[in-house]
Formats: sequence, structure tokens, C-alpha cells
Amino acid sequence: MADGGQQQQAEALIAKMKAARGYMYPEWEFAARQDPEFVAAYNRLYELSLGEGRHVSGKVREFVAIALLCFRGSERAGLVAHMRRAMQFGATPAELFEVLEACVVPGGAPTFHRGLGALMEVVSPPPPPPAG
Repeated sequence: MADGGQQQQAEALIAKMKAARGYMYPEWEFAARQDPEFVAAYNRLYELSLGEGRHVSGKVREFVAIALLCFRGSERAGLVAHMRRAMQFGATPAELFEVLEACVVPGGAPTFHRGLGALMEVVSPPPPPPAG
């Protein structure tokens, strides 16, 4: 059983990761509660991988992540979050669409389709609440 300090460290780390990403998989929350030091180290690698680089911008790094996640069949929530992060780095919906177009030949139609579903969620307004 984790001690109180480890629990506080885990909860703070989970909150930080959710705020930065817009989502967090339940498996990573579980891992953070088991070993927050390990997940903090992973999070640092994540930040270095997908933040602003010395030669490649954060926007381009997000484009790469989006393409790979589409190809791998990742959950829509993760794709949407990475698209929103790319837009925070200055990407436009038109650029995101071109990234998906670039995925068609190497990744196939399912890759393109998966990305389109996420992009539609990012650029479309939410549906109105049901009339009641």
C-alpha cells in the first residue's frame, strides 16, 4: 500500500499530466499510483518528445504523433487531444487535414479515416443538447 506522501505525489502528477494532455489513460493513472517516480520520469520523456525541440517545432512533433497514432489505431480521445495540442502550437485545421492526407499512401485508408473522425470532432461544434 502506498504511503500518504506517495499518494499525494501520484495525484499531483496525474493532475499535471491530465492538464497538459487533455486526457490520461486509466492505465497510466494506475501506474502513477503504483510508482509515481517512474511515471514522472516517463512524463519528462513525453515532454521532451512532444514539446518544442531545438530543430523541430512542437507543432511538427505533434503532426508526427498524430500520424503514428492514426496508423496504430489509437483511441479517438488521444488523437483529439494531440490535434488540439498541435493547434495550441499554431496548427490550422487545413494543416491537420494535410497531415492526414500524407498518411493515406503509407498508412492506408483506415489510417486516414481514423484521423478524419478525430479532426471532425476537433473542428465541428458540439451537437445541441436534446430538446426536453
